[in-house]
Amino acid sequence: MGAHCCDDVKFDGIDPAYKRALIAVIIINALMFLIEMPMGFVGQSQALKADALDFLGDTLTYTISLLVIGKAATLRAKVALLKGLSLAAMGIWVLGSTIYSVFYTTEPAALIMGSVGMAALIANLISVLLLMRYKDGDANVRSVWLCSRNDAIGNVMVMLAASGVWASGTGWPDLIVATLMATLFITGAVAIIKQARAEINHPPHAPAE
Repeated sequence: MGAHCCDDVKFDGIDPAYKRALIAVIIINALMFLIEMPMGFVGQSQALKADALDFLGDTLTYTISLLVIGKAATLRAKVALLKGLSLAAMGIWVLGSTIYSVFYTTEPAALIMGSVGMAALIANLISVLLLMRYKDGDANVRSVWLCSRNDAIGNVMVMLAASGVWASGTGWPDLIVATLMATLFITGAVAIIKQARAEINHPPHAPAE
């Protein structure tokens, strides 16, 4: 089954190739969390910590997405809604911790930020390539795509933050990028929640046999 629509029926993930791609993305995200979070503390970087937290959130929510493939459309939409709410909570947490850090600013290690950020960017680009053909699915499938796309954008911002820290000799670029990433989380969450609520209120029709 391809990632195509028939009338108002969206791709629901029932495809062995999609499931394999999703499992690969789950493994990539779990490994990057284990690498990036410790390095975020070592490098004293809010942007790296925010990105690592995103890897953890994606690992958990993608696993749930995999488990509900083939279930009722309303259940899949409710899971997508939960993912949207958790992404919004993550964005709010990152924003709050970044504001807190403004008053306790220490200069992050630009080299650590840059090298770890590059590894994370490569990991997310691989994930994006694996999932690209499935980007127009139902709320459950689309939420996975939006999170992966936003992650790649976030990693580019981490790289820019590392350059800014190195050039300015201050931690402000790191804090600015962490704030932008929080905003990206929240806007992505709004898109996921909006589609999920629409599918809960108006479940897509099952394709004719």
